[in-house]
Amino acid sequence: MTFDELAAFVSAARDAAEDGYRAALTGVASSQTAGSGHIVFAQDAASLAHALESQAGAILANEQLREQFWGESRERGGTFLSRHAGGQRILWVKDARLAFARAGSRLLPPFEGRTIDPTAIVADDCRMGERVRIGPGVVIERDVVLGDGCQLDARVVVHAGTSLGRNVSVKAGAVLGSAGFGFVRDGETGEYVQFPQRGRLVIEEDVFIGANCTIDRGALGETRIGRGTKIDNLVHIAHNCTVGHNVVIAAQTGVAGSSTIGDGAVIAGQVGIADHVMIGAGVILGAKAGVPSNKNLQGAGQIFWGIPARPLQQYLRELARLKRDLE
Repeated sequence: MTFDELAAFVSAARDAAEDGYRAALTGVASSQTAGSGHIVFAQDAASLAHALESQAGAILANEQLREQFWGESRERGGTFLSRHAGGQRILWVKDARLAFARAGSRLLPPFEGRTIDPTAIVADDCRMGERVRIGPGVVIERDVVLGDGCQLDARVVVHAGTSLGRNVSVKAGAVLGSAGFGFVRDGETGEYVQFPQRGRLVIEEDVFIGANCTIDRGALGETRIGRGTKIDNLVHIAHNCTVGHNVVIAAQTGVAGSSTIGDGAVIAGQVGIADHVMIGAGVILGAKAGVPSNKNLQGAGQIFWGIPARPLQQYLRELARLKRDLE
């Protein structure tokens, strides 16, 4: 990728005085390790200073730093400073971290064809798109669909009746579409009888599923993970759950059966969500929050914390009151 191509790709602003700068860009790096073919990013004045000291061929910087940079540059010689201290490498963007991530994805070498590790076990009726990569020890049962560009790392298990959309990435050891934890108790004998687990698991496109996650199929209906959702390592999602678009779920979170998480919600680490819970679009659950059964938490941008989870300000007031009572 050329410098000009990067500028166009991330919709960056350039200083007119710096037109004509050329660089061949082949990857991304930190300011400490960058070479002339690397892209780095800066979100504040300190990181911009480090980036300018690096050998990077391009610097993606937050646009609010632009006035500060040129103010200092004018005091020390204007264009001379920018040309000789690396200012010609700067591309001003709204969100440098986001632009850096997109550039990094763009610079990944394109994957062509389909690769299936010889140790993988794949059912004959598995339907898979192009550019699918299946790693060592993967098991794919019958009636599974893998969309274009799916990547299944080592020892992933995909049970029957699971469908993955385009560009789903599943990290090592994840288990998709297993039977849910649903049992009916016989009141006379105390025996537990498993409720039929015959539903499906649908994972939409551009979903990331971390290592050793487990996502159950629906009991009679479906479990669904929405487009663009990102799930960290060691997360469990039970049967009949619905997770919306662009949800983020951090490690060691557990979601019990028939719960719904709305679009854009953020679930921090070690959160426990009981059954039949509704988490509204854009809701944020803080680390270790606990949500009781049948609870309905709403309010985009609203932060809930504690056990049981309640609005953050209420939680903090209660902590302060408890501290006063204990003193």
